[in-house]
Amino acid sequence: MKLSARNTLKGTVTKIILGAVNAEVVIALPGGDQITSVVTKEAVESMGLAEGKTAYAIIKASSVLIGVDH
Repeated sequence: MKLSARNTLKGTVTKIILGAVNAEVVIALPGGDQITSVVTKEAVESMGLAEGKTAYAIIKASSVLIGVDH
């Protein structure tokens, strides 16, 4: 798999919550953190996503915002 995105996080699918059109997919990362993405239900089915399966969270953004507490 070759991508132009610089941030590719490999993990394990731990939860899929199916809705009428979209699905919430939770991926556990090796360090214990989790990342959640909302994708179409069709994407879940076509990629064969399932709990326990390896998947990648691929992040590509034109900007990253940073905030701090006062």
